[in-house]
Amino acid sequence: MSFEASGPQYEPVMIDGYYQSKSGINYTNLFFYEKKFFSQNYVETKRTWMQENWQMSFVYALVYILAIFAGQAYMKNREKFDLRKALVAWNFVLALFSIFGTIRIWPEFLQTISNKGITHSVCSSDYTHGVTGCWSWLFILSKVPELVDTVFIVLRKQQLIFLHWYHHATVLIYCWFSSKDFTGSGRWFVLMNYTVHGVMYSYYGFRALRFNIPKWVNIAITSGQLSQMVFGIYVNIIAYNELSQNRPCDVSYENIFWSFIMYFSYFVLFFHFFYKTYIAPKPKSSRTKTQLNGNGTIANGKAHHDETAKDK
Repeated sequence: MSFEASGPQYEPVMIDGYYQSKSGINYTNLFFYEKKFFSQNYVETKRTWMQENWQMSFVYALVYILAIFAGQAYMKNREKFDLRKALVAWNFVLALFSIFGTIRIWPEFLQTISNKGITHSVCSSDYTHGVTGCWSWLFILSKVPELVDTVFIVLRKQQLIFLHWYHHATVLIYCWFSSKDFTGSGRWFVLMNYTVHGVMYSYYGFRALRFNIPKWVNIAITSGQLSQMVFGIYVNIIAYNELSQNRPCDVSYENIFWSFIMYFSYFVLFFHFFYKTYIAPKPKSSRTKTQLNGNGTIANGKAHHDETAKDK
């Protein structure tokens, strides 16, 4: 199998009033910001900016981690904040953003898989323009404001576990690192993250509203998160196989290395959380209160345990 791994080199195409993406998807209704990503020059400016600034992600991650522990020290002898209304609003804003991003990029993903195959979907960066390119860029930028998730944990004086802040910091760095090269496998990573986050943050929002959600929903979401890690590893294996066979693939060995480490570590941490929360026997005299973001009982680097009677 072969394809033209031309990266971001394309020209915007108008056919009978339709905007046509490089993958062949026709769009009649575009938001103004989406239209910008049909311009080669505009997309190139984004790539250039990321190449020049991606290392700032290390600064953001470091400041984030230092702020976490400084905030915990500050709150140690202070009363916790409730922030329930703010938490509801925050979760539903992120849920709507993720759901809309999912809706906008699924058509291109499905058509690419159907017409060009899985290998092309992993190894070609032709998704970096048009509607999918727009929402991929917004996804990359969203990793910074998503750090606010941890603010709620600190100010509400909830237990902060390693999985939460490790997930936030490493996702931010990896996304910016990959974006500078327009990595082909990003098509999969962005889609999976949007899809899982759409469900996850909706769950958080309803939990913050004190809806009584069945336990099977928690298990299903955490299982979906584990599946995301498995697919992430699988995508890296495909990219590695293509490169090792000297076939064109818009993914570097360096990216595969760091991506594999990231997804494998997530799988181990999430599986441990899953086992401890849903499988391992619990002492009758105590109740597990593992919290990741003050909303429920699922693990994704941002979730937590069921609200206690005191919280209610």
